[in-house]
Amino acid sequence: MTKKNILFDFDGVIVDSFAACFEVSRAIHPILTEETYRKRFEGNINHAFTDQEHDDRCRHDINFFDELRPRLAQAPVFEGMLDVIDELHKEYRLVIVSSTISAPIREYLEGHNIANHFDDILGNDIHTSKVEKIKMVLQKYTLEAGDCVFVTDTLGDMREAAEVGVGAIAVSWGFQRHATLEQGKPFRVVDAPADLLKAVSAYFHQ
Repeated sequence: MTKKNILFDFDGVIVDSFAACFEVSRAIHPILTEETYRKRFEGNINHAFTDQEHDDRCRHDINFFDELRPRLAQAPVFEGMLDVIDELHKEYRLVIVSSTISAPIREYLEGHNIANHFDDILGNDIHTSKVEKIKMVLQKYTLEAGDCVFVTDTLGDMREAAEVGVGAIAVSWGFQRHATLEQGKPFRVVDAPADLLKAVSAYFHQ
């Protein structure tokens, strides 16, 4: 029997990094508001700032990931997520699919002693499209779309996963609100990390 797979977004699902990401994004794009920033995750975040590229106030001298890296290291894990990941690792293959680059993700996971729970980390340095990164996972492990579920906190992620036929479980403690997440028609929206255990089991037994 093919092992089932959980594709985890990183920011907003495992690590509480919204404040850090917004702080750096606003340093680069001073006109950015929190509301506008959250809305940009309704699609691929890599395509979200093209309208500000020629804004005179945009700081082109700031590298987002260079600035984010030390802040990310200090960001907390969402309460309960370490235990949930430990439990899920016993039964499923876990893979990170993120728009943050891979190296600081790996450092963060190592710092919280869960790096060995993840078989792969596919960050923004691997590809800027989560559609393509999910395809890579399917090909590498010879999987069908139904062998995977994407755990995410954004509508944009759900839309990209749907392009590959992969369903999603949304979490409401991250970058986007419950009502926005519902637009992506996830299998379930969960409001606490502990609820992920039942949601994942139900997804693969539906």
